[in-house]
Amino acid sequence: MSRQNDRWGTAHIYASYNDTIIHITDITGSETLGRASGGMVVKSHRLESSPTAAMMAAKKAGETAKEKGVTGLHIRVRAPGGHNGPTSPGPGAQAAIRTLSRMGFKVGLIEDVTPLPHGGCRKKGGKRGRRV
Repeated sequence: MSRQNDRWGTAHIYASYNDTIIHITDITGSETLGRASGGMVVKSHRLESSPTAAMMAAKKAGETAKEKGVTGLHIRVRAPGGHNGPTSPGPGAQAAIRTLSRMGFKVGLIEDVTPLPHGGCRKKGGKRGRRV
């Protein structure tokens, strides 16, 4: 397939320690082409964030996007972040990326879009910080 005939989309992967959500949109991000989460593919709540659930969710979202003609993906990985969330993505992020690339999508950019605080609210822990 030549470069001109590629149809690109963006895979937004939100990977927390409780769930993994894969949302595939067009380049602008305005039209949804495929969407799945860990909770949609496993029965138990404790397995929602597992790499296995992320693989199945990525496969499900990728198949619906492929039906709509997408051949390449830019990947945006996001962790919860913010002023008191973890800034490292959960265990499902790596598995989801690997699954999408194995499905035959061309992978363009992979970027981290975790929201980072600059200033903002005061951290929890009190006047003398968290004493360990």
